[in-house]
Amino acid sequence: MTKAAIRTEGLTKRYGSAAVLNDLNLEVPVGEVLGYLGPNGAGKTTTIRLLLGLIHPSAGSSTIFGLDSQRQAVEAHRRLAYVPGEANLWPSLTGAETLHLLGQVQGQVDVPYRDELIERFDLDPNKKVRAYSKGNRQKLILIAGLMSRPDLLLLDEPTSGLDPLMEQAFRHSVFEAKERGQTVFLSSHILSEVEALCDRVGILRNGVLVDMGTLAEMRHLSSLSIEATFDGSVPDLARVPGVSAVTVDGRVVRCQVLGAVEPLLKVLANSGVHELLSREPSLEELFLAHYGSGDHGSEAVPTRDD
Repeated sequence: MTKAAIRTEGLTKRYGSAAVLNDLNLEVPVGEVLGYLGPNGAGKTTTIRLLLGLIHPSAGSSTIFGLDSQRQAVEAHRRLAYVPGEANLWPSLTGAETLHLLGQVQGQVDVPYRDELIERFDLDPNKKVRAYSKGNRQKLILIAGLMSRPDLLLLDEPTSGLDPLMEQAFRHSVFEAKERGQTVFLSSHILSEVEALCDRVGILRNGVLVDMGTLAEMRHLSSLSIEATFDGSVPDLARVPGVSAVTVDGRVVRCQVLGAVEPLLKVLANSGVHELLSREPSLEELFLAHYGSGDHGSEAVPTRDD
């Protein structure tokens, strides 16, 4: 069996009677960029902590490149880098000293690439960490994670505190990692970021992986948006199968279509359509298809997971 970058089988974490993560079965192939989505409390950070071996599972198992996350954590850590959403760094060290120290811990640094990242993220490495803003501290740990060019990047809300320009620098860096065959596990709630970067998306709800696939495979979760402009009168679309949310503005009709579009197209073709626009659901709309009820995930143990 080919070793996946990440594999979990029945991975579960409970705190008392509260299941923060429940029966997670996940496989991330080598070289894939996987987006891991869920609101606060859904179990994203718990998953990463289990993969890192920082906490013990209540049931199930996980491996990193075939190495057991619990029993072989040291060996697994040699092949990965972890970037949290916020890190506690050494305030009296400079940025350069911090990168040197973290590089020593990691055991390998691509020095020319590190220097390129410092320039790309516009970081002054000579300042002390205590003088950095939250955004600059985030740049520092991003550079530290990327500069070792690890086989696996575990990123937990990695762009927290970054401005839009630096978010673009981050995206460029992830594209570079993918081109080099690195695997990226990106836990995020920034939907545009996940949509731009990821090959597949997993959606976590109340500690349960409720959907997994490419964006194309997940389009069934939300309706197709249609806007049609007519030369004459607007036909009645209310009884067309799969059509909902019909609104009419003069000779323009807008609606949502769930399922096959052929019944709607037949009606439109016989009604003098002047212009027809369609739009597939965005990742945000797919996400809201799961969370539109107002359920924002389990908050039973809010201090354990974000």
